[in-house]
Amino acid sequence: MSDTTIVHLLRHGLVENPSGVIYGRLPGYHLSAEGRLMASAAADFFAERPVVSLFCSPLERAQETARPVADRLGLDIVTDERLIESTNHFEGLRFGVGDGSLRRPAHWPYLINPFRPSWGEPYRAVATRMLAMMEVARAAAAGAEAVCVSHQLPIWVTRRMAEGKRLWHNPAMRQCATGSVTSFSYSGDRLTGVSYAVPARRQVAQGDAAQ
Repeated sequence: MSDTTIVHLLRHGLVENPSGVIYGRLPGYHLSAEGRLMASAAADFFAERPVVSLFCSPLERAQETARPVADRLGLDIVTDERLIESTNHFEGLRFGVGDGSLRRPAHWPYLINPFRPSWGEPYRAVATRMLAMMEVARAAAAGAEAVCVSHQLPIWVTRRMAEGKRLWHNPAMRQCATGSVTSFSYSGDRLTGVSYAVPARRQVAQGDAAQ
């Protein structure tokens, strides 16, 4: 058995969201046609790798991204709540000044602390639950590889915590495109490196506006 284990965090594919709302944990948001191509590209990416375990957020867009990977690799999807999107006060709303959500005083208390952040689940809480899930995945795939399908913010803050960086950040600067893969390599239980890939780069180049 190899001493190296890799845990891949796969962000779900592009979502059908014509109204442009922050959908967060709301049900009923599914992959778009482009998102399904991203899921297929992810399946191709993992097809030649020694992936032995597949874990997934319970939300529809994540499950739909995991399905082609499961089918291609012959794996069961293990759903785990720790991979879910973070909570967000602005769920179901369009976030901006012009559309009214930021013009309403009722929303202002949720914007006072961008470092925690005050509008949703604390960054540290998100990263902590994600890292706990990754330990489960690492143990399940010891000497091989595991895939965990999750969401942009959870993946990004987990990477930042693993790399010893501050958790607050500019959301516009996240390196976590739809359909992307952030990979954590371990020697035994020691993290040795983090890498990033975009299997569906051509699709992503057309637009990456989903959460």
